[in-house]
Amino acid sequence: MAHDIQIVTEAQLRGVVALDRCVVDVVEQAFLALAKEGVVMPPILSMDLPQANGEVDVKTAFIPGFDGFAIKVSPGFFDNPKLGLASLNGLMILFSAKTGLVEALYLDNGYLTDIRTAAAGAVAARHLAPEIIHTAGVIGTGVQARLQMQAAHLVRPFKRVLVTGRDLEKAAACAMDLHEALGVEAEVVRDPARLVSESQLVVTTTPARAPVLRAEWLHPGLHVTAMGSDQAGKNEVEPEALVAADAYVCDRVSQCEISGELEAAMAAGVWSKERPAELGQVIAGQKPGRRRETDVTICDLTGTGAQDTAIASFVRQKFASIGTVIEA
Repeated sequence: MAHDIQIVTEAQLRGVVALDRCVVDVVEQAFLALAKEGVVMPPILSMDLPQANGEVDVKTAFIPGFDGFAIKVSPGFFDNPKLGLASLNGLMILFSAKTGLVEALYLDNGYLTDIRTAAAGAVAARHLAPEIIHTAGVIGTGVQARLQMQAAHLVRPFKRVLVTGRDLEKAAACAMDLHEALGVEAEVVRDPARLVSESQLVVTTTPARAPVLRAEWLHPGLHVTAMGSDQAGKNEVEPEALVAADAYVCDRVSQCEISGELEAAMAAGVWSKERPAELGQVIAGQKPGRRRETDVTICDLTGTGAQDTAIASFVRQKFASIGTVIEA
């Protein structure tokens, strides 16, 4: 029997889906679901393609109570800019949770992933950062550097943002974009130690394989969200920082052990504490997060299939009439 499939392009998605509080709430519910029983979220299928200077990740999750579940494919081919192509692309497929039939195909080229990843940073800030943020800092100068600061500003409005990165010209462009988007004072900082010392909230958004944030830079009242380590071998935060923090929280411990900051800490032999809390457990009140304003907190975001299912389901629920419908 034939059924309809909704097909939506990146341009159409950009026309209706924005990084706002509504999306932050949607992603927060995905984390909350992970703290409960019944979520089925297999390990990330990750394929490294060194011959092509590329990688491919596949993520999915079934969340009880959701009408559908998404399978997200994210290729990253990093020589593409030489060909005039974007480094990242990909798509999300939404299936019916009742029949398994394809309901929607979102040809988003990674846009929905960008939005849900930034929203996850906002959720981390909402539940772990100090109540008052005067200055926020970002280490990195790409798309996520911009989106993470915009997302953080939704839940912890700050008046000043500091930007640093390997390329100071790109850092200057990022700072200018954030100034225009948020209306905040924006400054490029050469020394990342200074950026951390003057910030109450710092987000690392790099593909680094050696720490860009040192343990000695931590100070009372600091929150760090590390979101660049999403594959084995990547490492943005010095392992000793995880041990020194008053609270180290993972999006999913099993993922962080093999592709997050926890991987590096375990490999270095410095992690001796008990199993870290997960962000969903903090949201649910099952595990403590920030206890005092002077605490140092770190959140490790590797990206979960639950976030993909949540945002794809949100698009389907709110914007079922956009795009093209085909009969399959």
